Formats: sequence, C-alpha cells, structure tokens
Amino acid sequence: MTSILGISAFYHDSAAALIVDGQIMGAAQEERFTRIKGDPSFPHHAVSWCIGRADLNIQEIDHIVFYERPLVHFERLMMTYLLTSPRGLRSFLHTMPEWLTRKLWLEREISAELDVKRKIHFVDHHRSHAASAFYPSSFDQAAILTIDGVGEWSTATWGVGSGQSIDLREELRFPNSLGLLYSAFTYYCGFKINSGEYKLMGLAPYGRPIYADRILHNVIHLMDDGTMLLNQKYFGYATELKTTSVAFHDLFDGPPRQPESQITQREMDLASSIQVVMNEALLRMGQFIHKKTGLHQLVLAGGVALNCVATGKLSSEGPFKQIWTQPAAGDAGGALGAALSFWHRELRQPRSVGSPDGMQGAFLGPDIPSASSQDDAVLHALCAVWELLDESDLQRRIAVDIADGKVVAVARGRMEFGPRSLGSRSILGDARSESMQSRMNLKVKFRESFRPFAPMVLAEDANAYFDCRQESPYMLLVYPVAERLRKTVEQDGLFGIDLLKLPRSEIPAVTHVDYSARLQTIDAERNPFMHGVLTEFKNRTGCSVIVNTSFNVRGEPIVNTAEDAYRCFMATEIDILVIGNRYLERTRQPHTPMDENARAKWLQRFELD
Repeated sequence: MTSILGISAFYHDSAAALIVDGQIMGAAQEERFTRIKGDPSFPHHAVSWCIGRADLNIQEIDHIVFYERPLVHFERLMMTYLLTSPRGLRSFLHTMPEWLTRKLWLEREISAELDVKRKIHFVDHHRSHAASAFYPSSFDQAAILTIDGVGEWSTATWGVGSGQSIDLREELRFPNSLGLLYSAFTYYCGFKINSGEYKLMGLAPYGRPIYADRILHNVIHLMDDGTMLLNQKYFGYATELKTTSVAFHDLFDGPPRQPESQITQREMDLASSIQVVMNEALLRMGQFIHKKTGLHQLVLAGGVALNCVATGKLSSEGPFKQIWTQPAAGDAGGALGAALSFWHRELRQPRSVGSPDGMQGAFLGPDIPSASSQDDAVLHALCAVWELLDESDLQRRIAVDIADGKVVAVARGRMEFGPRSLGSRSILGDARSESMQSRMNLKVKFRESFRPFAPMVLAEDANAYFDCRQESPYMLLVYPVAERLRKTVEQDGLFGIDLLKLPRSEIPAVTHVDYSARLQTIDAERNPFMHGVLTEFKNRTGCSVIVNTSFNVRGEPIVNTAEDAYRCFMATEIDILVIGNRYLERTRQPHTPMDENARAKWLQRFELD
C-alpha cells in the first residue's frame, strides 16, 4: 500500500488530500475546520482528518508532496524586483522577511509542522492544477488548460493528457495574466481579491459592456490564441503594495469603489465589460488549443476555471464536444493534483479512467452520518429537538417543505471539496417562487441582494429547462434558461439592481437578469439522495428544479459539522434543518431565534468577503 499526502498552504485556500494506491481517500480545505474563510495557514486540521480517514498516522505516510516549487517562486519575485528597481522597494522590504525566514525553506517548515524527518517533494504549481483536472476526469485523452493569477512564473498553461502522462507544451508568463487582470477589476469594484471574483461575475449582467473597448485598446493586447500582454502602467501588483495604479483610475473615471459602499451603475458596467473580455480570451484559448491538438475533450483547472460564465460560453460556443472542470479548481485543488501527479509521474503508476469521473461527486470531506451518538451528544448539548427519519421519509419531507415555500438546509454525508455546495452542505428552496431569491439573500445569507442563486435539476430533465450542451454536475457551467420558460418583461426604465423586481421565467429564483443560470445537474450515481429529493419534488409539483446555495452566511466558510449547521440554522431564518437523518423544525426548537443584536454579534465572527 502506497499513501501520498498532498498539501497546499501559505497563500490562500490551504488544503490537504490523501490518495492510497492511486485512489482518493479524502480531501478538505482548512477553512472548514478553523472557520476562517480562505484560511492560508498550514492545514493541520485537514491533514489530521485525511490521514485519520485512512486509519494512518503521519509516520506511516509514504510521500508528502507540496503543490508548488518555492525556489522558482522566489526566483520570479527576485527577477521582478531587480528588473523594476527601484519602483518595487517598498514591496520588496514588505515581502522578503517572510520569504527569507519561512517560505524559502518550506521543506524544513513542512517537516516541522508535521513533526516528520523526511524528504518533502515539490510539484510545479500549474502541473498540480493540470493533474487535478486530467487524472480524475473520465477522459483517456484530453487537452488541458490551466489558468490562474500566477504560480511560480506561469499564469496559464496548455498541454495534452494521455493515459498516465501529462505533456504541458506552452505557458503564459507573469506579469501577463488573465487571472490578475480580472482580480484587478474585482479590487477596483470594491470586492476582495480571491473571493470577490464570484461577486464581480454575478454583477456583470446588470451592466453594459461600455468599457470593453477601453480595456482592449489600453489595458490588454489580446492575441488570436488568447495570450495577452498587459500594459503594466495600469497595475501595481508586480512591484508595489497595490493592485491598480492612478493611470487605471483615470482611465475608468475615478478611484476604486470603497468596500461595502453603494454599488453604482459604473461598477455594473465595469463588471460587464471585464466579463466580456474574459469570455473572449477563454474562447480564443480554447479555439487555439483545439486547433493544435485536434482533441474533442478539454479539462480545466486554476482559479479562472471557476468563472463559470466564461466556461459556459466555451462549452456552448467553443470547439470542444465536452469540457470538464476540476470542482476544486483553485489552490485547494492543487493539494489533490500534487498527490496525483507524484503517483502517476514520479512513481510511474498506471491510470484507470473512472465513470462518470474519479471525483466521487466531489464528496471527499468529513462525514455527517445518518445517525451517530457523537452528533446526538453535540445536538443535545445545544438543546436541539428533532425527529429521526428513514431516508425515503426524509426525502419526501424535504420535497414537501420546499414545495410549501420553506427554506431547507441540509448537512448530511461527506462534505464537498471545492467552493460549491452540491447537496451535502446546501440550503434549498423553490425555484418557482418570485420572492425566494431576495428572501434567501437578505434573510438567510445576509449578503448583497444582486447575487444570483443556482438551480439544481434532475440530469435527465436538464434540457427541458436549460439550453445546456452537456451535464454540469459540479455547478461550474452557466447556460441560458430555455426559451419556452421565459417571460416577456417590460423594463420601463428600470436598470441595475431594480431589474431584480422583474420575474423573467417560470423559475424566477434561479433566472439571472440576463436569463442565465449556473447549472447543477443531479444524477443518481453521484448524488442519489438529492436525486431522490428532486424526484419527489417533481412528482408533487411537475417541476424538477430547485434552488441550491451553500450552507453558510456571508463571510462564513461552508458548514462542516453538526454543530456548525445548528448554529447557522438558529442564526438565520431557515425553516427546516436536516442533519444526517435528523429532521429539525425551527418552530419546535426550545431557544427562540436570535434577535437583530444577537445576530449582528454572531455575524461579526466572520470577516466580510
């Protein structure tokens, strides 16, 4: 038996993953244990859970692999500072102490963190991304595209995966980066880098792409193959302690929006414009790679691969018959990719292609079983009251509650790996409700009203509701809502956030203002429990679409344990909570829900995203 522990850490979204004889035993993000969103610290909790899952201790792990090469990363920093001196002096003085005392000596640091004395292996950052995308996919051969902000020198790579081998053929190098370009607009629009990109993407349909030409004529030179040159006079990320420059602010009509201030039409138009540029760049990359490889399947990873509007465009309008994105496409997934790369590349182990894929539905994290004495004890200590139901009764009750307009939270089975809740740690509602979107945003999630919700639909019915070209089991593709479901709306001068007032389809809670939806298809193999819930809901309503959003509030990591789930339940206006096979009704809980003051104090535990 050969065990390999993969680790990503020290930047953002730290995680650990364990494979044993090539099989994924577990993978989890550190934030789920520490309750710190995007936690970059060494993933002690995730490592401990992963090796415990395999009934091993750290001394029994055969190989430990880190997801990037610190020396190459350091080389990039030093070369950048030298070539731009003296502009980068402040950034150099700020950055170097941690590198010279810690990050440059990661083998020593990781050994000390794990209390082991052995060789630590390192894998190129983008090779980790590529391995995370290709090896778990269902393709024996596929084109590979990885895109993120930056890893070592690379900001994007493409290549070919075949059998157990990955051949990365070309790269785009720092400081030219599609990910950093998008993050610059994320910052400029007042959102937090490495988490607010989702908000920028969700805001885009409210605006008009009136700045797109300005971006393409001044900020970026976009070539036919999707590669680019960024005009560095508009940025500060390479040499300074800031993202955008005064020239950037002058070009786009003013200073950055202050976080948490009112969103204006300018931010909506900027979001729309940079999304148009993102879509075009990704489509050109896809067309170029298809021409070079002649392959019909594409796999994707890297943080930019989580831009499901762009990947949806690539799926709908691009040359590939099928694309597959690693569900944990960002740095967290690098932990899994590092382990898989070492298994296949360094140990030269063969690869077996799984069906429907090798990610086990992305349910790779800690388990909340149907019933357990440990969870019972925790819930009793919290004075929770519940019924214990068998699975079929539980599916029926959930379906009835959703049909009755209730908001249902589910925490059962193994937690998802990656940023999307896929039915194991989810909040569910009726997609047919005209008020559900605003209710969930303002009363349950406590987040910005403009943010859309995703539909969960039976895979076999997906084409009846959405113009989708392929399955989307990991909620990573945006497709249009089917024309037959759309409603003609008279906007009467409405624009921006006011567009939310107009129900645009028969499933308004999941229809964005541009008639799009970030789709999750549910099949019985990957997700049998939720498939049963949707089947019950369809039998009762004739509709097989419901709302699915992550089980958390704004700024909080997705709930992990039964205790996390109950505390979130009591702090929000969720009606029904499912923990394992326990069914909890808000009205039967002995404690009254939190008042506004208590809720505000509870929410302060989580830094705003």
